[in-house]
Amino acid sequence: MAAIPAGVVLARESQRVTLVDATGSIAVALLLGWGAIIFARRAREHIQLTLGRATGERAARTGRLLGTLGVLLGLTAALAVAFWGLLTLFAD
Repeated sequence: MAAIPAGVVLARESQRVTLVDATGSIAVALLLGWGAIIFARRAREHIQLTLGRATGERAARTGRLLGTLGVLLGLTAALAVAFWGLLTLFAD
């Protein structure tokens, strides 16, 4: 979830990186979000296979929630950048 704000801060503090260049952080947020969802699914499967003897169900649930939130924020940012691109394309 911190990938997108980190890209914005980098664009703000750096002279070499612009906000358009920082859109790569959107892809990072999407990939990390999907990764968190996949790891949470594997953890829950592991807990079910061990009949609940393995602990970490709360951590798996939290990881799934944060992964979903990261994917949603990444998709929202991607839509915002796409809409901004359309506005600048047809601004003339």
